Amino acid sequence: MLADLDLLLIAVFCTADDLLPERPKNARRRVTDAEVVTLCVAQAVMDLGSDREFLAVAAKRLSHLFPELPKQPGYLKRRRRLADTIDWLTAVFASDSPGGSDRVVLLDSTPVECGRSVETARRSELADACGYGYCRSHSRWFWGMRLHLACAPDGTPRAAILAPADQQEREVALRLLPIALRGGEALICDKGYAGSEFERAVSERFAAKLLRPSRADEPDNGLHLSSIRQIVESVFWTLKDRLGLERHRARTLAGIRARLASKLLALAAGVWLNHLLGRPTRAFADLAV
Repeated sequence: MLADLDLLLIAVFCTADDLLPERPKNARRRVTDAEVVTLCVAQAVMDLGSDREFLAVAAKRLSHLFPELPKQPGYLKRRRRLADTIDWLTAVFASDSPGGSDRVVLLDSTPVECGRSVETARRSELADACGYGYCRSHSRWFWGMRLHLACAPDGTPRAAILAPADQQEREVALRLLPIALRGGEALICDKGYAGSEFERAVSERFAAKLLRPSRADEPDNGLHLSSIRQIVESVFWTLKDRLGLERHRARTLAGIRARLASKLLALAAGVWLNHLLGRPTRAFADLAV
């Protein structure tokens, strides 16, 4: 096992074990909440979408860290129940990272596909929470949700919301920004957030300055943001390629929320740890499963 993964899991476990309240003892529950949260991070970093496969691999490769592992049904239920706790721990790691107080915040969204067939869209338990949206980078329509993310340039996630793919980005952003902004930041986004009402809301409600490229039907504003806009795309690439954002395998709303929360916790904890170690902030250990 690579030491990088061990160190990350130890950091997550120690933080969770110190901060989470102690639950009443239960003779049937031998794995603590802190251990379940740490297992969620391990699953995200190892990019194993199947719970059954992950627990089988963990029994061999993580036995030195976890003397006991939950059964697959119990692991599934406890991960869903701990979704709010995982979100809270993400905020803890983010607030302790330099990016948590950065004066530059990047705003964007990315598709989270939940199915491809018409039958899936009709019968899925996610049907009420999903919609059809257009993915500009792949020039195609998809059915599912979008992950709306506000992050610092170092990759620290400041706030995230999972919303139906057919919801307007500006509407979701107005729910996201009260969590992400402290006041006085420069908010960098793309042309999809163009609109005088949205720009005025960002300025008046959050005391932030909106920076975006001008649209084709607008006068050139002189801003060339392509280089810094690539940063948020690289954050999404880390979530997709390294942490398996597109391979979530969730079939219910509670399931997809808990799985994506685990991936964001892995990202926040990884950025925090890499800052301490002086490494590139989104560098994770490469694991051959």
